[in-house]
Amino acid sequence: MIYHHTKTKGDLGVLKIKVDLYMQGFLILIPETEHSPFDLVIYRNGKFRTVQVKFRNPTKKGALEIPFRSSYSTSKGVKTKSVDKSLINLYAVYCPQTDSCYYFNPKRYNKSITLRVKTPLNNQKSKTHTADQFKKVP
Repeated sequence: MIYHHTKTKGDLGVLKIKVDLYMQGFLILIPETEHSPFDLVIYRNGKFRTVQVKFRNPTKKGALEIPFRSSYSTSKGVKTKSVDKSLINLYAVYCPQTDSCYYFNPKRYNKSITLRVKTPLNNQKSKTHTADQFKKVP
């Protein structure tokens, strides 16, 4: 098997998210192309939803930082573009250190969201998003 660090992490994230979504009672559909604006489509109770999957390691301060942008390489270097949130119903984030999946609607947040997997050193509770609050699909 050819090992590509970024691709391998992404594949693990998608696999973990698929299992977790299945355990939550969703039917998982896979796009036929890698060029779709989402990674998965889920279905339950007559409703389809598009899902963007991310693999994230926590920062040194114990937070998962999820910016709503994507990066890709071209012959002219790395390009970054903002995610079109109108095409994504749900973000799904896998964190290997907690071996947990976290879910949220990206339309509820501006350019990014930070989920706390560790309690802040100053014990701040207001204006923080505790990751454990995001373990079920909203």
